[in-house]
Amino acid sequence: MLPALPFDSWKDTLATLHMWSQIVGKVRLKLCPLVNHWWNVPFYITARHDTSAMPYEQARYRVQFDFIEHKVLIETSEGRVVTMPWLREAVADFTRNLWRRSLSWG
Repeated sequence: MLPALPFDSWKDTLATLHMWSQIVGKVRLKLCPLVNHWWNVPFYITARHDTSAMPYEQARYRVQFDFIEHKVLIETSEGRVVTMPWLREAVADFTRNLWRRSLSWG
């Protein structure tokens, strides 16, 4: 039996995760070539909500929302890993930090 999960106790977290997922999804939509039925942009639902690899310049990027350790991981095919802790921040701040910490690597 699953434990109780009263909506009021986590609705703000849900709203934030939804907005952050939309931001990462829009990045994925821009970077990945279109495949029939939008198969190029799904998230893979696991304990770590995952994008799989996205091409950008000479590397490939992957973004994970880690529900176990409460952080966002950005990994590149070059072996770089950036961790963003889950913070109470505006969507604009999350977007700016995502770009600054990952895709702006040169």
